[in-house]
Amino acid sequence: MKPLNSEQFWQFACKLYSKDGMQAKLLGYQDQQGKNVNLCLLLYYLDSLELAVTASQLSELESCIAEFDQQALQPLRATRAYLKTIQNEISDYPTIRKELLSAELKLEKQQQQLLISTINRMELSPTLKVDNLGGYIRGL
Repeated sequence: MKPLNSEQFWQFACKLYSKDGMQAKLLGYQDQQGKNVNLCLLLYYLDSLELAVTASQLSELESCIAEFDQQALQPLRATRAYLKTIQNEISDYPTIRKELLSAELKLEKQQQQLLISTINRMELSPTLKVDNLGGYIRGL
């Protein structure tokens, strides 16, 4: 298998995320089940490439982004959510919100690069019938 390209994955993820209903679906996985959106997007990507990951590989992918998610992305999301609740008290809220969203997007892209770097060190199995995302969501 040739290495996956992080920029191609980013483009795939942006296109998929912008499809009708996909953002709500992915954020539902995140908010209600504690799933990682970037990992979900990667699994969709692998499904589209007909490449399967094993349970241990999925666990390794989760581990490779856990600290980054906890230390960088989750605090930024929490800050953005908090500021939204007090936006009337913040004089330049629209600008601050836009800048926070921009920073979050850059961190999301960095997390995707971590995933691609990790997956490129794995031996994936080509298969015609693959449901990596379903396995992740069901906790397999």
